[in-house]
Amino acid sequence: MYNWIIWFHILSFISWYAVLFYMPRLFVYHAENAENEGFVKVVKVMEMKIYKYIGIPAMWATVISGVAMIFLSTSHYGGVNIMSTGGWMHAKILFVLILIAYFFSLGYFRIKFLNDECKKSGKFFRAYNEVPTLLLLVIVAMVIIKPF
Repeated sequence: MYNWIIWFHILSFISWYAVLFYMPRLFVYHAENAENEGFVKVVKVMEMKIYKYIGIPAMWATVISGVAMIFLSTSHYGGVNIMSTGGWMHAKILFVLILIAYFFSLGYFRIKFLNDECKKSGKFFRAYNEVPTLLLLVIVAMVIIKPF
């Protein structure tokens, strides 16, 4: 059962990251083409669909499967006790919480764009698009290298 949950967690994580990478790119296009009414109308639909239909379910699937892996590894397998991991699991959880906050910030910007109230530039969203990459590097390092 544990291996199936890991499989599901990885697939969920990949799906969630597709949204985390693509939403800010849509925001770049939206911000830089705000005067093109037809384009903006299409982008608003794309932003809504990717966030609500892919992003939210993928985020929850990732979180729930991650919690399930922690529960199963500590209670059923006599494996890693989260309190005795040396800190890498705590660091991973911290960075995942930051990633969740980032995801919800994308939802905030989506609503701002939906209401034609977002004043951020395409340049801002190009830089903002780098946040999930940095978090990905740290989170994967915590899991694979376990530096603490």
